[in-house]
Amino acid sequence: MQGNKYGSHRVLEPQGKLPQGAQKLDNDFSKLYDNEILVDVHSLNIDSASFAQLKQAAQGDPEKIKEQILKIVADRGKMQNPVTGSGGMFIGTVAAFGSALKLKDLKIGDKIASLVSLSLTPLYIEEIIAIHPEIDRVDIKGQAVLFASGIYAKLPTDLSENLSLAALDVAGAPAQTAKLVKPGDSVLILGAGGKSGLLCLYEAKKRVGPTGNVIALDRSEKDVEKIRALGLAHQIIVADATNALEVLEKTLEANDNQEVDIAISCVNAPDAEMSCILPVRQEGIVYFFSMATSFTKAALGAEGVGKDVTMIIGNGYTKGHAEITLWELRENEELKEYFNQRYV
Repeated sequence: MQGNKYGSHRVLEPQGKLPQGAQKLDNDFSKLYDNEILVDVHSLNIDSASFAQLKQAAQGDPEKIKEQILKIVADRGKMQNPVTGSGGMFIGTVAAFGSALKLKDLKIGDKIASLVSLSLTPLYIEEIIAIHPEIDRVDIKGQAVLFASGIYAKLPTDLSENLSLAALDVAGAPAQTAKLVKPGDSVLILGAGGKSGLLCLYEAKKRVGPTGNVIALDRSEKDVEKIRALGLAHQIIVADATNALEVLEKTLEANDNQEVDIAISCVNAPDAEMSCILPVRQEGIVYFFSMATSFTKAALGAEGVGKDVTMIIGNGYTKGHAEITLWELRENEELKEYFNQRYV
């Protein structure tokens, strides 16, 4: 059976949509199309904004979180949070692949991480084995399919499976940071204490060199102390990312009363758009990695304050993003150890 490169053959409703925008996908894997990879899934890393919403709706009860996830997958054939619209990624073992695929680098039994969102990935969950709310992870027994256009990474042998999952879940953010940041830049990173924030800080500080200024912003004193201990920022701000005027004032104080060249939002809560836009200079860059971002609010908000800035949507993929992100952990032993303690 010949499947569509982009997976439209798995769309049940509405017809004519791509898997990302579909309401329901076909997750019956008794039939495998000749350009699909079938994977036995071990763990899901749920998108941070999605998991925060699930935890809030369940009032922190792991059993209620489990019920919500099972219902979403049963209803939609994929793990796409209907409130946030976001998904996450998985790790698993290659079980089979279609005859039309010529995969020189992949064989049955290889462990891989998906680098496309769960929001477009056909998924079947037989059983949820464990919920790890503190790290947004769900251990399952189930299966998923990757389409011919789907990207993945073979798990490295020198890093643990769970460590690789934690890092690859947010690989787009530090890799985009590597592309955007130049020597001498001033960079503000909001939500700097989370996974994506820490990796972005490390990459930004490496890229700005001795003449740049990397400013970390987080509202958690505990996370701020961790950033300070790891030496990942030149300046650290404690502020609420939903309070744009406070963020602007404190950013100016931390940057010699100058607006920054680049702001990166890793905040996993809504209403942080203007805190990312307001401190950026005219013709600067605003990168929204967070899936909690309202791009309507961002576009109209920038217009409303007269900001001519380049705003980049948090595309989770950029060329070489898996390699760049895993290399950061290899380069920085202290950061790797923190990820091992916090997210594994």
